[in-house]
Order: sequence, then structure tokens, then C-alpha cells
Amino acid sequence: MALGLLLGIGRTFRRKRTASLQILTSKTGPRNYYKGKNCKPTGFHTRKGGYVVVPEKLPNYVVPDLTGFKLKPYVSQCATGDETTEA
Repeated sequence: MALGLLLGIGRTFRRKRTASLQILTSKTGPRNYYKGKNCKPTGFHTRKGGYVVVPEKLPNYVVPDLTGFKLKPYVSQCATGDETTEA
């Protein structure tokens, strides 16, 4: 009987805390917690509830001029053959 009691006490100390292992979401966090969607901010909020967009924070995509380029912009997922041309 004493052995079963000691094993039962040992099992309670070996349990993992489930609260620390859960993924933190906006539902499980504090009431005012906002997790977001892993996006970079493009500006800031003003005191009166507005939003100011900063042009330096906007993404700038540099696209080269592709006139006269030999390759097509679309690549098919199903290859039709093993044709290769050497230039």
C-alpha cells in the first residue's frame, strides 16, 4: 500500500504543465492581446485614431526590363519532355 502511494505522488510531480505548452493565440492571451499576422507595419497610428503611411516603410519592388528575353514567364508543372538546347 505504501508503495502505491509513493508511486502516485511521484506521478503528480512528473506531469508537464499544459498551460505553458499551449500555443499563444489571441483567444488564450490577455483580453487586449493582439497577435497579428506577422506583417511589417507601413506607418503609425495617431493620437486621434488616424493612420499615417510612411513611404520609406512601403515595399519597393525593382523589376528589370525583360524586353527581348527568351524565356516565358510561365513554367508548366507537368513537363512534356526532356528537350534541352545548348547555346
